[in-house]
Amino acid sequence: MNYSKKGVRAKQKTLNSKSQKWGRKIALTCVKVMLAAVVGIGICGVAAGIGVFRGILSSTPTIRLSDVVAVGEATIVYDREGNEIDQYVSTNSNRLSVGMDEIPDYLGKAFVAIEDERFYQHNGIDFKSIIRAGYQFFKTGGEEAQGASTITQQLLKNTVFTDWTSEGNNKIKKIKRKIQEQYLALEITKYYSKDEILLRYMNAINLGQNTLGVESASLRYFGKHCSELTISECAVIASITQNPSKYNPIRHPEENVKRREKCLNKMLELGFISQTQYDEAMADTDAVYERIGLYDIDYQEANATTGSYFSDAVYEQVKQDLILSGYNENMAETLLTSGGLRVESTLDPKIQAILNEEYADPSNYPENVKWYLNYALTIISPDGTKNNFSKENMMTWFKQNQNSKFNLIFSSQDDAYAAVDTYRSAMLAQLGVEDDADNYEETISMTPQPQSAMVIEEQNTGYVVAMIGGRGAKEGRRTLNRATSAKRLPGSTFKVVASYAPALDSAGKTLATVYNDAPFNYADGTPVRNWYKTGYRGIQNIRSAIRDSLNIIAVKNITVITPRLGYDYLLNFGFTTLTDGVQVGNEIKSDVNQSLALGGLTYGVTPYELTGAYAAIANGGTYVTPKLYTRVTDSDGNVILDNTNPATRQVIKETTAFLLTSAMQDVVTSGTGGRVNFGGMAIAGKTGTTTGPTDAWFVGYTPYYTAATWTGYDNNVDLNSAEDGVSKTLWRKVMKRVHEDLPNTQFPVPSGIVQVAVCSQSGKLPIPGLCDGSVYTEYFAEGTEPTESCDVHYQGEICAYDGLPASPDCPFKYTGVATMPLVEDPALQQGSTVIINNPDGTQTVSTPNTRSQCQHDATFFANPDYESVINQQQAEINARNAAAQPQTEE
Repeated sequence: MNYSKKGVRAKQKTLNSKSQKWGRKIALTCVKVMLAAVVGIGICGVAAGIGVFRGILSSTPTIRLSDVVAVGEATIVYDREGNEIDQYVSTNSNRLSVGMDEIPDYLGKAFVAIEDERFYQHNGIDFKSIIRAGYQFFKTGGEEAQGASTITQQLLKNTVFTDWTSEGNNKIKKIKRKIQEQYLALEITKYYSKDEILLRYMNAINLGQNTLGVESASLRYFGKHCSELTISECAVIASITQNPSKYNPIRHPEENVKRREKCLNKMLELGFISQTQYDEAMADTDAVYERIGLYDIDYQEANATTGSYFSDAVYEQVKQDLILSGYNENMAETLLTSGGLRVESTLDPKIQAILNEEYADPSNYPENVKWYLNYALTIISPDGTKNNFSKENMMTWFKQNQNSKFNLIFSSQDDAYAAVDTYRSAMLAQLGVEDDADNYEETISMTPQPQSAMVIEEQNTGYVVAMIGGRGAKEGRRTLNRATSAKRLPGSTFKVVASYAPALDSAGKTLATVYNDAPFNYADGTPVRNWYKTGYRGIQNIRSAIRDSLNIIAVKNITVITPRLGYDYLLNFGFTTLTDGVQVGNEIKSDVNQSLALGGLTYGVTPYELTGAYAAIANGGTYVTPKLYTRVTDSDGNVILDNTNPATRQVIKETTAFLLTSAMQDVVTSGTGGRVNFGGMAIAGKTGTTTGPTDAWFVGYTPYYTAATWTGYDNNVDLNSAEDGVSKTLWRKVMKRVHEDLPNTQFPVPSGIVQVAVCSQSGKLPIPGLCDGSVYTEYFAEGTEPTESCDVHYQGEICAYDGLPASPDCPFKYTGVATMPLVEDPALQQGSTVIINNPDGTQTVSTPNTRSQCQHDATFFANPDYESVINQQQAEINARNAAAQPQTEE
């Protein structure tokens, strides 16, 4: 520094310089301004950060611990003995919740060791883990991140923030969710125990292979409940959760091995297991994965099932009842497939096993199995256009080009595939598309034919105990269930419920009521045909008409009582597929007509509803709504639907039910249903076949169970004689086994039933000496027994020409006994005729109610040509008889 005078003066001058002073002031001012700006910006930044943070927190959902529960839990269906028979599972719903007492202590500790070792020390957020994860993130430049989520946070991610997978690479969304997650973790830890949080976590987490929660995972990987897991197995499952794909013990066992070892090391380090337990678990390393391989095969086989026809029907019934109770259809579906419901079904596993075995037994069907082809073809043109062809298109093409009787039924699967090849090639050529697999798509499935279905119901409760909806492999869930969904014509099984039940119950008819089995026409003039091929059987009572399934008697009876009465009874019997007027094309169809007695319906009925109707007869006339389940509860045991006491109603009198039962016992012992009789048990039932025949039925009951069996082709092809008997064979074999250990008992006789001797030709009290060969004892409801004497048998002068009471001018009189023509109800006169059985075995046509045919005088018989006139009349009678061919039944 210069201390000379000159230097001192220069320094003073500089210090006193005004320009220098202003420069320093300006600089100082700038520094202050800059400092103030920095502080201000900092304050604004902090304020903004606080605002953003508060905004994030304000948008955090308000929850209770009851809200922190995994959504999407499988619904489980149980049989009547409490065994699980099925699950209804939607996507992300394969979860089975369990309580803490069902989870081994080591499983929870395994999760704590590998996922959150300070779980029992922190308050929901692990700051050490956050710092460690942050350090790793900055150290690697954001290339590597470590998880810092606690078990509490992971629970929230799986229950509250379930859409976290949609965040992608959006860091703002991730930060927002993390802040909310941590905040809620702090909140729920204040009020709820660690064990409660851990339990909910273990019930919620994804553990690979479409398993959610530890119970599903335990069943999936080890084939047992989680309560039975070993320490070694606990470590396998706990090691999955960080990355269910990477650590999947089936797909990537080598990765799971590494993490499992880390889990066991940490459990040992934290004192969760002893050295001995650690050594045992490590020694099990190879074996534990071999066990998973074995159970994987078992699991795949068990879960390859397409469900059962019974569980499909349970699903539909529960769904409908949920809708009736107030849920809309979507809500009901969601609740059923992911609501964790528990359905207590009515299925009896022993009876269902019998049904399954008999339906799978080839010996119960004709030897030559036929196959019904379901086929769809899509051909892709060079321009990308898709051309679709259905099985109906295929059938039309074959009928037009190769076989006019083509019906998609094949004697072998090879024949079906050959037809597919022929049709596909023809369609490709038609469109000018090269025959290359890349140019078409097709679906092919074949079902064995004829098909069959069966339903078994416990009539006094209405509980359906077993069901099968078809023979052969079931191809999917909720596919065609022929037991509940296929509407088929019921044939002669309807004679009992549509014609005779209402006649006996409220129309004044009895089992002794007689009709003439003779030519008879429907109101439109169409002849009613009997199922047997020759002649008619003359006077028949209702008992014999039921036993031998006489068509004309059933139609005459419903004509007298009116089809409307029969229709109303059918509705009360629980049939929902009938119609009283529906437009089909240009026609209005109605089931209120005479053919109702023979099952001539617009749509048909299901085996399920036919079983329910006959169960009402078996149950003393009380209809119990058929049910497939008793209760539905949620996973906490709260009752959602209670069906333990189904609705009931009295359809027919108890006495009517007994009379029908008595007549239908004759069907089995001496009538058309003799093939179902397995002896040692009281059986009542009714056969039924339809024109063709296309449908064959047997529906019957014992004092214990009611069952209906149907057989037919899915596309209504006619059954041959061997196929026609399948329903009876299956009914007998199934029901015989079902009743093997049940005491033999008879149907109870209710009060109000009396027995009276009657004449079978009139249904009235017999006349001694005249009705001796026609007298039998019949059951009657008290008050309906006959009081009049027989008016069919006659003793006196008889005309030799027609065997009837002779007129005064008859030249061929003789004294004897004659059977008079039956006087039928006036409702049967229109368009009908009656056959008279003559003493010499010939038959004569007469109109109803005619009491004397011999009106010819001596002049007539004196005519030398009278014999030719008689012969011509008899020829016309014989021709008319021969024209009568079977229409339905047996």
